[in-house]
Order: sequence, then C-alpha cells, then structure tokens
Amino acid sequence: MITRIFIPGDAGAVAVGADEVAGAFEAAARTRGLALDIVRNGSRGLYWLEPMVEVETSEGRVAYGPVAAEDVPALVDAMLAGEPHALRVGPTEEIPWLKRQTRLTFARCGVVDPLSLDDYRAYGGYRGLEQTLAIGPDATIEEVVQSGLRGRGGAGFPTGVKWRTVAGTRAEQKYIVCNADEGDSGTFADRMLLEGDPFVMIEGMTIAGIAVGATRGYIYIRSEYPHAVAAMKAAIETARRHGYLGREIAGSAFDFDMEVRVGAGAYVCGEETALLESLEGRRGVVRAKPPLPAHKGLFGQPTVINNAISLATVPWILAEGAAAYRDFGMGRSRGTMPIQIAGNVKHGGLYEVAFGVTLGELVDEIGGGTASGRPVRAVQVGGPLGAYFPRALFDTPFDYEAFAGKDGLIGHGGIVVFDDTVDMAKQARFAMEFCALESCGKCTPCRIGSTRGVETMDKILRGEERDKNRVLLEDLCHTMKFGSLCALGGFTPYPVLSALHHFPEDFDAPAPSLEEAR
Repeated sequence: MITRIFIPGDAGAVAVGADEVAGAFEAAARTRGLALDIVRNGSRGLYWLEPMVEVETSEGRVAYGPVAAEDVPALVDAMLAGEPHALRVGPTEEIPWLKRQTRLTFARCGVVDPLSLDDYRAYGGYRGLEQTLAIGPDATIEEVVQSGLRGRGGAGFPTGVKWRTVAGTRAEQKYIVCNADEGDSGTFADRMLLEGDPFVMIEGMTIAGIAVGATRGYIYIRSEYPHAVAAMKAAIETARRHGYLGREIAGSAFDFDMEVRVGAGAYVCGEETALLESLEGRRGVVRAKPPLPAHKGLFGQPTVINNAISLATVPWILAEGAAAYRDFGMGRSRGTMPIQIAGNVKHGGLYEVAFGVTLGELVDEIGGGTASGRPVRAVQVGGPLGAYFPRALFDTPFDYEAFAGKDGLIGHGGIVVFDDTVDMAKQARFAMEFCALESCGKCTPCRIGSTRGVETMDKILRGEERDKNRVLLEDLCHTMKFGSLCALGGFTPYPVLSALHHFPEDFDAPAPSLEEAR
C-alpha cells in the first residue's frame, strides 16, 4: 500500500512541473480513497530526472522519474498492483549517480522534510551545536581551523582563520553574515540547501555566532530565489519557537538570533563589502580594504562573512570532528565540494565529491557528455568570470591550487558545458558586456575597462585590425586584473584571455554582422 511519497518542492523541480505532479497525486488519492502522505522534500540534485518522485517502501525509497502530471494515474495503478512501470528508476540510494557521491554538506538534502525540525534532528541535526556547547568557543574555532575548510564562495580563504580574527577583535557587538547571493551562471547549490535543508544554515550560523561572540546574524538571499526566502523564514520561526534561536539557545548561556534579508538582484552584491553596503540600506558599492570586515564590517562592527556552503558544512565538522573532514580532498583543498554541472550536458545536477576528481571525469563520466550528442569543446568553471578550459586541460584536478596553476578558478563550483558549435569569441565579448552591466562603477579599470573591452571585441568580430585589437584586448585585461578594486573587474579577464589563448581560431573567423556578434 502506498502511504508516503516524496515530491520535491525545490524550485528546479517546480519549474518542470513538480507542483502539478503533487496535485495529480492528491487527485488520484481522492479518486481511489487512498490515505496518502505527500512530503515536499528538497531535490536530490539529479535534475535530468526531475520531477523525481520517491515512494517509501519496506525496502527503502524507490524513485520514479521524470514524472509528468499525466503519468500519475497509471503510475499509481501500477504501484497499487505491485507491477513495474516504465518510469521506475529503482531504489534511490542505489542510483549510480547518487551512490558515487560523498555527501557531507548535502547529506540531508532531498531526504528530509525541509521544514520539519524532528526530521532534521532525526538525521543528525544539531549534533554540531551540541558539540560546540560542550567544548566552548575557542575549541570550536580550532576545530574549524584544523578541518582545513576554506570559503566555498570562490575566494578559498580559510574559514577558521576568519573566525579567529573576529573572535580576537574587541567589540560590544559582532555579526554573522551568510552570503547566499548566489549569482553565478550554472550554480544552484546555495538555493538547493536553503530550500532542501534550511535548518543546517541556522545551525551553522549559530555555531559561528557562539564561536566568535556574535549575537546577531543575517542571511542575504537574492530576490530571484523566492522559494528559498520562504523556506528560510519558516525555518527561522520554527527554530526560534523551539529554543534554537533567541536568548539562551538550546538551554545554554549563549544568545543568538538571525533574520533574512533579500537582495535586489545586483551581481556585485555577491562581493562581501558590497553586500554589507546593501545590508546597511545603501547601494551595493564595493568598499576599499583595509579595513577588513573581520575588523570593521556590518555597521562598523567585527563581522564574519561566509558563503552559505561554508556555514552549512560547519555542523558536520563539529559533529564528526576536524580530522574526519580533513581526510577528504587533496593538498590544501580539504573536504568535499558540491559541484554543479550545467549547460549542454546530459546529466546536469549537483554532485558532491572530495576535491581531486578531474575535470574530465566530471564532464565525461559524471555529466555524461553533451545533451546534444556533439563533442565537448569548452567548459567554463567558476561562473561567468571563470576561465574556459579546452579538452586538453581535462586532466586538471578539481582543486583550488590546480586550477590557479592553469589560470583558472573553481569559484562556487559551477561547471557549464559547451559543445563544438560554441563561438568562443562571442563568449569573450559576453564576459566584457556582463562586467559592464554589473559593475558598481566605483573603480575605473572595471567601469571603463569593461566598456572598452566590449568595443574592442566588436572591432575584432567585425574584422577590423584584428592583430592590433587582440594586443589591445590583452593589455586591457591585464589592467583590469591588477587594477580593479574587487573580483568583478579582476576576474573578468579569466574568460576573455582563456578564450583568446585556447581558441584563437575563433578570433580569426570571417567577420559576422554586428547584430550576429551581439
């Protein structure tokens, strides 16, 4: 008898009909007189199978997908009769794409009811906070330092070092700020966590608050994520109601509370100081550093600013120990990375794995190659400001230092795949245009350099003095890289120069019309 099924309420699944599928199951249950418990869980991250419906059985959950609303009546009939169905994928935990992962940060995502505190605790939630309360602030910071956890937003700065700096700075008030302003193309890890496991964000921020002596926290979410905003607000209310936020959290002597703040869609507010400006009610403009936010951040007070994935990983580290986390990874890149595979790819989704897997494995084996069936020509790693890697570099390990050594960056872990129909000169132009549109305008290399970059690319695309303009483009990129105030202008040269160096033939192609170039 079908009693409990799981249908993702994740925005990615909703976009392809998950709400309609849930409605169809409700209708089928009424028609057949079934007592059906429908749980709107988060996505497991297998996006080519969404909406993926899971049915609870005595042997564990069994997955079906992708399910459309019109499939539901026949699917329910097959389930009731104990007969096979064409959409049956099999036991969820045995799906090879999922089974090969090392899920630490995303262990509960897609498994629990996101807004059930009981579910969260049943699957290990708040064990990290309990350990923090047992060992105290200083030992908590040391655990994070020893784990080797680095910022997952792209900068890769050691998380524990940042916490230690804030803890050692004297102030009456300190803050924890979670940067969930996820704006990179092809990335969705933050959104998946906020929608699929919001309590882990609350626990991570609470641990950080206790560790550094902060009593107030803000989670900054982009306005394009309404489902995530709603989930976080509901989870915060639940945590507060059950004593996990507010005064004397979990019966301890520590106070910590937090709230959601919604951004207005500015890409530059993913940069930590522009985010602080926005939180303070001003236009998102980058601040000069020093002073660092750890010394003088939100409202002029010492502030920890961490990416959502960084903070969500902290509870696992505290619960299982720094050594257990450090056992995963390679070199200075310890632990796991939630890698988001998108673009022209057969198996797109979120894949959490220890650092060290090669780019080729991610694209060819895990991603399954292109969705179009054509050869992979380029992969952009690290969002719209990431470098383009050709197949010749597919042996590069997914690791901060390895990518830096190849003039690339792993950023927030987004991978966008392109087949052999892509025009890399047009992609280079897009990078400059993106920077020109998103620049906060504070520094000249970014504000003016990106505009000149678009003009120079247009000349190259029109076939005007290509050799001279390529030299000018490279010179312009070096000026932006070393002269910009923040990473927006500083990283824009990565996609431009990588396209120019690895795919020079596209910059020598017959000149298209300007309209085609755009």
